[in-house]
Amino acid sequence: MQLPAGLSWLLVVAGVWSIVVWPQFLRRVMKDPRARDDSGRATRFLMVHIYLVAISVTLGVAVAVVGVRTLVAG
Repeated sequence: MQLPAGLSWLLVVAGVWSIVVWPQFLRRVMKDPRARDDSGRATRFLMVHIYLVAISVTLGVAVAVVGVRTLVAG
């Protein structure tokens, strides 16, 4: 099955969006006072957000790759 070019571009844009936006979000989270305890160790707040960003960026890369592959194949 071949995707229309518009849907392929939508996948590329959605993937790039995740790759660009989520790391910026993580930078803000890391500056948040809730990110570290009094000893300077990472809190659950920070760890949950690190996992969230890692999964989101990974999915963003996968979506962008699918979009590019469907554009190239079509």
